[in-house]
Amino acid sequence: MEAYKIRGGKKLKGEVVIQGSKNGCLPLIAASLLTDEPVYIKNVPKILDIITLLEAIKSIGSKVKFIDDDTIQIENSNINYNINSDEAKKIRGSITLVGALLARFGKVIAPLPGGCHIGTRPINLHLKGFNALGAEVQVEGQTIDGKGKKLKGDKVYFDYPSVGATENTMIAATLAEGETIIENAAQEPEIVELADFLNSMGAKIKGAGTRTIRIEGVKKLHGTSHILSPDRVEAGTFMIATAVCGGDVVVKPVIFDDNVPLISKLRELGVDLRIENGKSVRVISKKRCKAFEIRTMPFPGFPTDLQSQMVVLASVSDGVSLITETVFENRFMIIPELKKMGAKIKIEGNTLFVEGVEKLYGEEVNAPDLRAGASLVIAGLYAENITTVNKIYHIERGYYNFDKKIKALGGDIWREEIKE
Repeated sequence: MEAYKIRGGKKLKGEVVIQGSKNGCLPLIAASLLTDEPVYIKNVPKILDIITLLEAIKSIGSKVKFIDDDTIQIENSNINYNINSDEAKKIRGSITLVGALLARFGKVIAPLPGGCHIGTRPINLHLKGFNALGAEVQVEGQTIDGKGKKLKGDKVYFDYPSVGATENTMIAATLAEGETIIENAAQEPEIVELADFLNSMGAKIKGAGTRTIRIEGVKKLHGTSHILSPDRVEAGTFMIATAVCGGDVVVKPVIFDDNVPLISKLRELGVDLRIENGKSVRVISKKRCKAFEIRTMPFPGFPTDLQSQMVVLASVSDGVSLITETVFENRFMIIPELKKMGAKIKIEGNTLFVEGVEKLYGEEVNAPDLRAGASLVIAGLYAENITTVNKIYHIERGYYNFDKKIKALGGDIWREEIKE
C-alpha cells in the first residue's frame, strides 16, 4: 500500500493546471448510454472514480477507449440493462446509470452504489423522480429494480435540491413522452454542464442552473463531442493550500462564477486573489489568515466538498473559526487525524469550533475519504517535520497526479510503499 510522505514548511509557488471536472464527468458518462451513436468527452482526468464508472458500463456492453491522453470515446450500440458489476458498487456516481437505462430500455437492474462514507446519502429522491415519470423503481436488499415501459413527463418537486436526483431525473426525462418540470432542482454548475451535453445530443432542456428545469421529451438522441469544464473542487483545493502554506500560485483554468463562494471568502480573510485573463486565479498569501465562519450549502452556497480543506485553514488561522456542515451528517472524519497533528477543534452538533494554532506537527494519519485525504496533505505541507498520509487511494479517486502537481509548486512530497 502506498502512502504520501510530506516534509512541511515550504511556500508554494508556480502554476497549476486544473483537470476536467470529476463531478461533471460522471453524469455525462451515464447520459452517453441514451444513444447508440459514438460520444466523445474531452479533458477527462484518469482518476479512479471515472475509470471505475467506465469499467461499470463496459460490463453492460459499452465500448470505451481513450483515443488520446484525455479524450474518451463511448459507443453504446449493443448494451443491456442489467448492471452486474462490482465496479458500480464502489462509487456513488453509478446511481445515474439507473436513469439512463430506465429511459432507454424501460427497465433496469443495478446494485446500490458506494463512494465516500460521509453520510447516509439515501436514494429516495432519485426514486421519487423515477416514479413521477411513471416508472416503478424499488430497492430490494442491495439491488435497484426498475420497470417503466414508457416514461411520461410530469411535475417533480424535490424536498431538497439534490444534485444526483436532479441529474438522474433530467437524464430519464429526456426520452420521456411530454414535458417534465423539476421544481427545487439543484443549481450546481454540473447540472448546467449535463444540460448542455444532453442538448448537444438533441435533448430539449431549459432552465438548468435555476430552481425550475423544463425538459421536453424527444424520441431519439444522437452522438456528440463535449469538452469538460475545469474541476472547481480541485481548483479550490489548490487555492486553499496556497492560503494555508503561503506563496504565489496561478490556478488555471478556473471558471470564476463557479468559485465565487470560495474566492469571496478567501479575500475576506486577507488572501490576495486576482482574476487574470478571465480564466486564471492568482493566489498570493503572505500572512496568517483571519478566523472566519462558513456554513456549507447547496450551490450557490459554500460547497461541502471544500469544507475539510477550510478546516485545515481554520486550524492555522488567527482566532476561533466556526464551520457548520448542513449537507452531510458525517463529514467531520478528518478531525481526529488533524488533532493528532496539534489542531484544536471542538465539535458541537454539526458545527466545529476551531481555535487556530501557529504550528502543526508531522504525524502518521489516515485519509478517511477523498476530500479529507487531500486536506490532510495540505496540513502536512504546513506542518513541521514529516507527515505520512496513508490510504491515498481515497485521494486518487478525485485528484489526478496530486503529488506531482504539489511537487511542481515546490511542495516536498513523495510516495513510499508502506507495509499493511
